[in-house]
This record gives sequence, C-alpha cells and structure tokens, in this order.
Amino acid sequence: MLEKVLKGSPKYYMWLAFLGGIIGVGVITYLFQLKYGLGLTGMNRDVTWGFYIAQFTYLVGIAASAVMLVLPAYFHGYKHFKKIIIFGEFMAIGAVVMCMLFIVVDMGMPQRMLNVMLHPTPNSVMFYDMLVLIGYLCLNAIIGWKTLECERFQVAYPNWVKYLIYTSVIWAFSIHTVTAFLSQGLPGRHYWLTAILAARFLASAFCAGPALLLLLLMVVKKLAKFEIGKEAIKTLTIIITYAMCINVFFFLCEVFTAFYSNIPGHMHPLHYLFAGTEQGLPWVTYWMWIGAIFAIASLALLIPTSLRENMKILPWALGMLVLATWIDKGLGLIVGGFAPSPFETWATYAPTVPELLISLGIFGVGAFIVSILWKIAIDVKKEAGTL
Repeated sequence: MLEKVLKGSPKYYMWLAFLGGIIGVGVITYLFQLKYGLGLTGMNRDVTWGFYIAQFTYLVGIAASAVMLVLPAYFHGYKHFKKIIIFGEFMAIGAVVMCMLFIVVDMGMPQRMLNVMLHPTPNSVMFYDMLVLIGYLCLNAIIGWKTLECERFQVAYPNWVKYLIYTSVIWAFSIHTVTAFLSQGLPGRHYWLTAILAARFLASAFCAGPALLLLLLMVVKKLAKFEIGKEAIKTLTIIITYAMCINVFFFLCEVFTAFYSNIPGHMHPLHYLFAGTEQGLPWVTYWMWIGAIFAIASLALLIPTSLRENMKILPWALGMLVLATWIDKGLGLIVGGFAPSPFETWATYAPTVPELLISLGIFGVGAFIVSILWKIAIDVKKEAGTL
C-alpha cells in the first residue's frame, strides 16, 4: 500500500512540499537551540515547562480520542463508525509522534532520553509515560495498517487484531491518565494538585479530539468526495457535546473548590490566569478569556439539536471548541501551574519566536504523517469501493 504515496495530484505534492518547507524551518531553528541551549526559549529557573509541554499535553488528548470511535464500533457494534475509524487511528499516530518530538525539543539535550531506557526507574511516572506512548503508537500502527489491508482485499481481519483493538481502548485511557499524573503528582504546584486532573484531561480529550477529527474529515469530504455519513456525524457530535459539557463542569468544580474553600494556593493560579496581578494583566489572561468565551459559544451552538445538525454552523462550533480546549489545557494549564513560583513571586513566561518556529515544524511533521496515511486510506477505500 505504500506505493499509493507516490501517486497523487499536483495539489497533493504541493501540499507535501509546503509541509516540507515548514518542517525545514523548524529543523533549522532547532539546530540553533541545540547550539545555544534552552536560553533561546522563554523558560527560566522558575518556569521549566513552556510551550513545548503545553502542546505535548494537548496532543496526548488528540491521540487518545480515537477510542471514541473504536469503543462504539467494536464494543457496541455501531457500524456507522466503521468507515471512519481508520482516520482516527492514523490521526492518533501523527499525534503521538508529535508528542514525542515535543518532549525531545523540551529536553535540551535529547540524548538524555536514553537514560530512561538504559537506566529505567519504575518508580518514575516519566518511565511509564514513555511506555504508554510507545505502546499506543505501535498499537495504532499495527491495527490501522492490518485492518486497512484486510479492507483492501475484502477479507475479515484475523482474531489477534481484535485483541489488540480491545487493548488499545484501555491503552488510550492510560496515556492521558499517566500524562495527568506527571503534573498532579507535584505537591508544589497547586493548580495541578487536584484528584480530578486526569478526569479533566480525559473529558477534554474526548471532546477536542473527535472535534478536530470531524473538522479534518469535512475537509477530506470536499477534496476527495468522501462521504462521512449523516448518522456518523450526528452520533459523533452528540459525543463531543456531552464530553465538552463534562469538561466545563469539571473546570467549574475546580473554581468552586478553590474560591469557596478560600485556599490561597488554589485561588492564586486562577486569579492570575483570569484577573492578572497588581502589576497588570499577563498575556495569558487575554487568551484565557478568549478560551472561556469560545467554550461557552461552542456549547451554545452544540447543545440545541437544530444548531448542532446544521452543517453550516457545525464547523464553527467545532473550531471554537478545539481552540477553547487548546487554550485551557495547553497554555492555561502550564502557565497557571507555575504561578506563583515556590518563592511566592509571579514568574513571567511567554514563548519566544524560536519556540514557536520549532513547534510549527513539529506540527508540520504531524500534518505530513497524517496526510500520507490518510492518502493511503482514501486510495485503498476507493480501490475497495468502500469510500
């Protein structure tokens, strides 16, 4: 099936060339970071995680979202998702690769990662995070490729694939749970020190991931004449709506707990994110309010059935939801976790141009991988007559 990558329209090759240029810019910038160190970034003594880890945290959720298609289709026999599952699994592959690359660029000296494998420490959450990410990548690659191959030849997939599919569902929950444990296990960071952080991660993953997948499928629908199916869209948007409602509810629970209990350590990060400090409003405050407005607006468009099923309104609702969850779970979560610092000072952080260019290059890598895998999937489905 790999030969299908080499057969495409001029627009397809122009798209890959465009992504290649973005990747090239990211690689060149990363070489400067390797030479001059993490001093090129906005991180400092008090803020040791920044834009890179924010993207890692968000993309783990995008990767885990494939379970929202796999679980109904394989556990409950919902056939309407069978047509689009392969796109969710291939998107998960691109998301996991980006997660790993963001960890690499955040390490400063990437060879240090070998210590995790050469000198494993089972009492470290980072060790398990590496295991679940690599495991989830392998599971989606094997399952996706084998099921697509069986679809091409119109034969049933072997039984061992079924067991891998069941394993991938459990694994999807584990990758985001372990990622949450990385943060909520730090007692000095009150914004992360909450028992429902893993639940918040999963709720945001199960709304943002399917929303992004559906947006991309809408683009593919126009470019490749791919019919998603009204029932699949209807069911997926219902799942997205419920998950987003739970995500917002969990966040409001955190706000209530912090301010009703009047615990300074839990109030300060939220106050910093939404109201700033006596010195003024930090840049992240504007983003947090944009995210809050978009979250409310997306629910206002998704909850009423008449609006949710309107195909002209739906892309706008999904786009606002994706941006709102990216702000909350990415920028807001990381910046809020470091405010205030252990010295009770307001540590300032803002991503620098090199950080943004390297991040853009990594997103280019993810888009390149997903573009190639989806191209193969579309061509195979056309060949098999299942498009």
